[in-house]
Amino acid sequence: MMKPLRKAVLPVAGLGTRFLPATKAMAKEMLPVVDKPLIQYAVEEARAAGIEQFCMVTGRGKTALVEHFDIAYELEATLRERGKTAELEALKEQQLPPGSIATVRQQEPLGLGHAIWCARAFIGDDPFAILLPDDLVLAETPCTKQLADAYYQTGGCVVAVTEVPHDQTNRYGILDVASDDGRLVEVKGLVEKPKPEVAPSNLSIIGRYVLLPQVLEHLSRMERGAGNEVQLTDAMAKLIGHVPFHGLRYEGRRFDCGDKAGFLEAQIAFALKRPDLGPAVRAFLKNYVSEIA
Repeated sequence: MMKPLRKAVLPVAGLGTRFLPATKAMAKEMLPVVDKPLIQYAVEEARAAGIEQFCMVTGRGKTALVEHFDIAYELEATLRERGKTAELEALKEQQLPPGSIATVRQQEPLGLGHAIWCARAFIGDDPFAILLPDDLVLAETPCTKQLADAYYQTGGCVVAVTEVPHDQTNRYGILDVASDDGRLVEVKGLVEKPKPEVAPSNLSIIGRYVLLPQVLEHLSRMERGAGNEVQLTDAMAKLIGHVPFHGLRYEGRRFDCGDKAGFLEAQIAFALKRPDLGPAVRAFLKNYVSEIA
């Protein structure tokens, strides 16, 4: 019987060196896009997919990630006294039920696969989602909800995929495709960061996954792959042929917020979608467009 998808793992132990000095004393996942940090976008997306339990795989200096979802009694009292009802409601919307967040520490940066393995006690025998907060997806239906719907349709593992330029396959985990109906891709193999001349396709996995707990057995062997790290892609590849495995061409636009240009683009795209900010953003963008022209 297919188990319901109720758990999510958020790997957030990275140092965020590409955003120094901003991330010297602040977790990169706390960087805001408009007025919400990246970690909040990830949690809200997961909750929209029915996720109820969250595990953050953290490192040193990451306590603010958990505190962000805690109750700020003094702040709420001040807002209440000043009649700041909209701000108070915004704070309450981000709160999670008691006991819904767990944290584990990844002491060494040994790769994404190692980070997921660190959450093994939380995962147990249940299916689970993985959300990488650096990947921010703007979509009518949240990306993880799309994956969850596909999981309930196909069972097994489902990963979000998108096409990348052929000359950039060496940056991503790439699918070897068995069949493709334009939405769901049946996967017959996975290759981590293949050179363009040997890449089996240009379909790349982005930072959204729904996986079965069997992947932990392969991760536990701590086999090193690309970059001498424990690669999640390598462990997932070993599940193919034993459980259903599909890629989903998700609907929406993905922004790489681990990259400065992608982060800045996300600010504009999300602001334009906001009724309270869109008109002002469009107005000042016209000034910059005229300067460029």
